Amino acid sequence: MGVTEILVLIALGYFLAAKNWLSKDSGKIIAKIVTQVALPAYMVVTVSSKFSAKELINLLPQLRYPLISMAILGVLSAIVMRLIHVEKMHEGLFCSMFLNSNTVFIGLPVNLALFGAKSLPYVLVYYMANTTIFWTIGVYLIQHDGPTAASFDWRKTLGKIFSPPLLGFIVGIIIVLLHIQLPDFLMADLNYVGSLTIPGSMFFIGITIYQAGLRKAFTFNKDLLGVLFGRFIAAPLVMTVLLSFADMSPLMRSIFIIQSCMPVMTNAPVVARLYDADTEFAAIGVASSTVLAMVVIPLVMTFLAS
Repeated sequence: MGVTEILVLIALGYFLAAKNWLSKDSGKIIAKIVTQVALPAYMVVTVSSKFSAKELINLLPQLRYPLISMAILGVLSAIVMRLIHVEKMHEGLFCSMFLNSNTVFIGLPVNLALFGAKSLPYVLVYYMANTTIFWTIGVYLIQHDGPTAASFDWRKTLGKIFSPPLLGFIVGIIIVLLHIQLPDFLMADLNYVGSLTIPGSMFFIGITIYQAGLRKAFTFNKDLLGVLFGRFIAAPLVMTVLLSFADMSPLMRSIFIIQSCMPVMTNAPVVARLYDADTEFAAIGVASSTVLAMVVIPLVMTFLAS
């Protein structure tokens, strides 16, 4: 499956939403099924059946690259914020959206579609770094836009970091390390459920784009353009330069670069609403970046193939 197939599935989700076959509630249900059921099942099956303990252990040191890139992007976001005079009401949200990408709900299905199951561990390495940064620094920045003082709730934060997809990944690692053999019927069931990941995710994106409205998605202002600059220009450039000195496989390099330029985190509007920040700015950022990602991803793939 390639970019064309991804676009067709997104278009089908958009069409079904336009025909009122899939409502806003349908999108929420699909999102829950994908993130809490299908993705964890896919993690367990793929990790336990396709990777060795040595391969998985060798991946852990690669966490430093996404972490370093996001640290650089954090500094860049503050610089860009000052240069373009971002509105005070969403300065923290701007920085959070600038440096964090949607690595699991969109990034994982896209990479699976482009590179297959062999991409999974590399995607998850980036995801671990990204989700940790978002649910700590990213959420803290968004809280600063709200009326109350920013603070950390470590219990909730850890609950968000150790999400069902990551727990599924961890279970897969445990199965590999302990050489556990799951029954054939259970592996078959997990495989069937895991197969919902890609079509479900693409349908959700189509529904999201329809509900946001294409007109709103292309209503640009300087603050939104700053976010899009961070997502689609600064992030992949920083990662490309960083990895030019790294000793890693071409596949891992490609996946890290693609993960870096995924759209704004889908959770950003949810967190903004929770802390009374600028929810509309966050929602427009998600919609705009998701639509434009469908153009950016083929361009990045062309660059990586050259």
